[in-house]
Amino acid sequence: MLSVSVADLIKDLDLEVIVEANEKIDITTSDVNRPGLQFSGFYEHFAKERVQVIGMVETAFIDRMPLDLLAERADKFFEYPVPCVIVTRGLSIKREIVEAAQKHGRYLLRTKESSTKFISRLINYLEEKLAPQITIHGDLVDVYGVGVLLLGESGIGKSETALELIKRGHRLVADDATEIKKISDYVLQGSSPDIIRHYIEIRGIGILDIKTLYGVGSVRDNMNIDLVIQLEEWNEDKYYDRLGLDDDYIKFLDIKVPKLTIPVRPGRNLAIIVEVAAMNHRQKQMGYNAAHELNKKLLKQIST
Repeated sequence: MLSVSVADLIKDLDLEVIVEANEKIDITTSDVNRPGLQFSGFYEHFAKERVQVIGMVETAFIDRMPLDLLAERADKFFEYPVPCVIVTRGLSIKREIVEAAQKHGRYLLRTKESSTKFISRLINYLEEKLAPQITIHGDLVDVYGVGVLLLGESGIGKSETALELIKRGHRLVADDATEIKKISDYVLQGSSPDIIRHYIEIRGIGILDIKTLYGVGSVRDNMNIDLVIQLEEWNEDKYYDRLGLDDDYIKFLDIKVPKLTIPVRPGRNLAIIVEVAAMNHRQKQMGYNAAHELNKKLLKQIST
């Protein structure tokens, strides 16, 4: 199961630590719980595995409770193995809550952000960190704002094509190894492993630092995957689509991505082909398909 540690959460979201836990605690879900009902004594269906966020409403309710009752409710609340409790708006925290967190060794944290803004940022952060992920052999390039993933056997020319695209003003995301995350039910995001980020390998030359050679505008850290281009050796016996009427797809993490198969042979400028494929993909997304329009014209002419 994918997880993110509370220690990383504290560091990345710049949270104030009021009480530190006695052990390393991991978060396994991006959902958030507002524990107002729990402090009122209702624990049926309590989502104890979620990050607990206490905002202005919960604080106002807690402030009106008799201190002996608050101590009792706080003690019961922190008996549950909640990953952490975060108080928003920099609100003051009752001593009874602090003592209960210390007694049971639970994280008690605080942020100055408002509840709505913080919860939105927290959920986005956790969804990215907990997103299902795979690593595949391929190059990812941002071409005219389209995330193009180049696939193919080793030595087919993926890195050389990516380098030519960079030279033509496009941006490298990943070379050789692309990490793919499912950040929603419809979106795949690609990035490079940290250790090889912004580097590219060209056979006969070696490792190149693209950011140093071409500048910071030639790279980006991540990109949604919009189009997959499969490069393969030209096969005289294989039929290759010449019209573009049939759509082909490839699946990653149960999400379908449009796929094109481009045959490679001497004399073909793959970088230009990838550029045109990216522009044509954008045109299709905007509702215009050149192949379908031509087909309509041909059918109309035949019928007349």
